Amino acid sequence: MSQDAIVMLKADHKEVRGIFREFQKPSTTPARRGRLVEQIIELLTVHTYIENEVMYPRVQALLPELEQDVLESYEEHHVADLLIMELVAMSPSDERFEAKATVLIENVTHHMEEEEQEWFPKVREGLSRTQLRELGDELAAARKRAPRRPEQPSALKKTLDAVIS
Repeated sequence: MSQDAIVMLKADHKEVRGIFREFQKPSTTPARRGRLVEQIIELLTVHTYIENEVMYPRVQALLPELEQDVLESYEEHHVADLLIMELVAMSPSDERFEAKATVLIENVTHHMEEEEQEWFPKVREGLSRTQLRELGDELAAARKRAPRRPEQPSALKKTLDAVIS
């Protein structure tokens, strides 16, 4: 059965927020934080992939008046991707690991709130239920082929390694 694209994306947001909350608990050990960051990386890699590959281009084509919103979302994903690539190259014992993960959480939380409060209502108003279900089907198909970890070009990885060291 088809699922509404916005409902799917909000479910992703809810799952990510739960992991963020666990990361931020004072009682969470550094080792557990490392495992949580691995989960965050996978969830965000998949989520940004399906939004970038399906949701944003389709919404931009169907609702051209939302182009600026879509372009801003791409940029917010770009910032998150950079932080994720840096975290992939780090170990939980690295001095800046927790700080970098916290900045990622803050950025992604802002992005999710903006989508849910501003962007999703505009999309829901502009598209029919059928269109939202079709988008949901496309998102589900994209999720199956989505990478689980970011792909790092070797030159970028070397640069990140030098910055982190």
